[in-house]
Amino acid sequence: MALKCGIVGLPNVGKSTLFNALTNAKALAANYPFATKDPNVGVITVPDERLDKLSELVTPQKVQPTTIEIVDIAGLIKGASQGEGLGNQFLANIREVDAIVHVVRCFQNDNVVHVDGSVDPVRDKEIIDTELLLKDIETAEKRTDKYRKMAKSGKKEDQIMAEVSQRILDHMNEEKPARTFVCEKPEEEELLKELYLLTAKPILYVCNVDEDSVHNGNDMTKAFTEAVKNENAQVILISAGIEADIAELDTKEERQEFLTEMGLKEPGVNKVISACYRLLNLITYFTAGEKEVRAWTIPVGTKAPGAAGVIHTDFEKGFIRAEVIKYDDFVSFGSEQAVKEAGKQGVEGKEYVVGDGDVMHFRFNV
Repeated sequence: MALKCGIVGLPNVGKSTLFNALTNAKALAANYPFATKDPNVGVITVPDERLDKLSELVTPQKVQPTTIEIVDIAGLIKGASQGEGLGNQFLANIREVDAIVHVVRCFQNDNVVHVDGSVDPVRDKEIIDTELLLKDIETAEKRTDKYRKMAKSGKKEDQIMAEVSQRILDHMNEEKPARTFVCEKPEEEELLKELYLLTAKPILYVCNVDEDSVHNGNDMTKAFTEAVKNENAQVILISAGIEADIAELDTKEERQEFLTEMGLKEPGVNKVISACYRLLNLITYFTAGEKEVRAWTIPVGTKAPGAAGVIHTDFEKGFIRAEVIKYDDFVSFGSEQAVKEAGKQGVEGKEYVVGDGDVMHFRFNV
């Protein structure tokens, strides 16, 4: 499945610098608002040591990692919900992504101007929260009015949907994002999906810090983490400046040496990807053969036919069975044949729930 994340934040918080570092792209990172006027799109290869190990064991003709699409969306300002700045474009672009990566500035630098004159990540977050919520309230009000008019005909289904829409609207009018609305009925889940509300999207907060704060944070990151503690959102610390330096290095060895010197275990791109996977409840399974070793992304809880359908819809339609090898067994025994000889390969049917790291081969008939 194609995963699409949108990087958002106020102007000059480091969005484009982070985007460039993550994707090695060349988005304009300038010291003034709206350096990103059109959404830049980049594709990140998802790093996975398991894929590397399987490739080493199988020595295929081709290795195909899974990817994440990153969209660098134009900076937002107060009044965006009413079309101020690039508000309409910003909000339309957010609607298209699976998850929001919200970058907040948590560093002081007199050479980088702030659109509001001072650095305050909590205030900056609240500005964007407000604009997204106002737009969602506008969307929900229109839908509620529509259902109320339809309900006058006396049709029970329309009356129910009018009530559901009003409940969602009431929730957001209490300044609560749609993602915190607890669905108690199927029609509530259905309507939430139909509305494509901006605040319903899962969110990852990235605190952009200076080099000295990348390990333990600073007063700003601590205040920000405290402010979002009840949101059930993830918060990670990244120095976009460090990531930009890493992106300039040519080899894996050079990058690893740089990380070691900085006292970092992994580059920020790995932290962002891992956090996005957790945020969206995603896992990876593998297919491994002489022609290709490949990683595939699926939601947690996906059954074998659904996983097969990610490769091709015919695989799902004509699913017969799945031959499954656990990743640890594949590595332990060293080859598919050795796993089979040890009796460690499983043969699973339609109800099998795919596990993270499963190495799979599907049998199907169309």
